[in-house]
Amino acid sequence: MRFKDVFSIIGPAMVGPSSSHTAGAARIGRAARQVLGEMPRLAEVIFFGSFAATYQGHGTDRAIAGGLLDFSTDDPRLPDSIELAEELGMEISFRQGAGLFPHPNTVQLRLTGKDSGSELTLTGISIGGGNIEIVDIDGFGVKLSGMYPTILINHMDYLGVLASVTDVMRKGKFNIGHMSLDRKNRSGAALTVLELDESATPELLQDLKALPAVKSVTLVDLNEIQELKQDDKGKESTS
Repeated sequence: MRFKDVFSIIGPAMVGPSSSHTAGAARIGRAARQVLGEMPRLAEVIFFGSFAATYQGHGTDRAIAGGLLDFSTDDPRLPDSIELAEELGMEISFRQGAGLFPHPNTVQLRLTGKDSGSELTLTGISIGGGNIEIVDIDGFGVKLSGMYPTILINHMDYLGVLASVTDVMRKGKFNIGHMSLDRKNRSGAALTVLELDESATPELLQDLKALPAVKSVTLVDLNEIQELKQDDKGKESTS
């Protein structure tokens, strides 16, 4: 069993009036930045529920923008993050969403990478005390808390892929604290999320990337991001 530390219960060190509406929002933005792997050139931010009703007064918009700039929850630049993002070439917009949403504090981010042009749609919820859950990545239902080093594995839903993944983890002596998997359809694209008890090594990422049917491997950690992907010629590259 993994126990929460006292700071995850009383809330994080932060700039802003609310652990849910500012600290949690900043962590969602930062998680999205890390999953994307670069600063966004375009960022459309859609708020739902309580976020939609109060995002300007609680600074939720600035918290999201700061997270997209990879600022921590206690970064003194958070109040100026929207202006800083624009100065760095990020086009960021905010609006209220309509329809069903999984939690009163829900935000969806639609991002386009500044350098690669890669696109990402991510939905996160702020569940209190600065804690978050990422519940959707590009249409895949996931559960990512951001509290632990996390590996995202994009792969095809073929027989034996998960067994191969867990075998690599066993050989590397890495313990999986939580795993979630979703797929588009049978034998189609799938996303596996692994939350680990300790940070992954470059060797572990390479071993996972080398598995058949794996398309990309992304590590999301507190201060570290690494993505391994295969280009059109079948050669591995690191970005």
